[in-house]
Amino acid sequence: MVKKERKTKKVRRMPLGIVHIQASFNNTIITVSQQNGDVISWSSGGACGFKGARKGTPYAGQLAAEKASRESLDQGLKMVEVKISGAGAGRESALRAIQATGLGILRIHDVTPLPHNGCRPPKKRRV
Repeated sequence: MVKKERKTKKVRRMPLGIVHIQASFNNTIITVSQQNGDVISWSSGGACGFKGARKGTPYAGQLAAEKASRESLDQGLKMVEVKISGAGAGRESALRAIQATGLGILRIHDVTPLPHNGCRPPKKRRV
């Protein structure tokens, strides 16, 4: 009988990481990565058990940020840069949740893409 070897998760000691908050109107996605781009942990409103319109709420963004930052703290992360993209409802609450978990925030950067008069916007809705 062959015994299977179990892989154990290595605890990496990383001084600095990057938290990407992608806050759309339908969902909030939090990704914690190393500085070279390797993903440490991630979470979203849908991954926390919310369905439909509730994925885009501030509470769902808060829970997603708590989950992702707790996992990255277990991996040995101490300080982070935060890059926020989008204009969804979960953006501010996700930032507060990251601060509350104990990750040190070095800088907060808004990287929401803004057009420099590129594509023509869709026509206005007539309701």
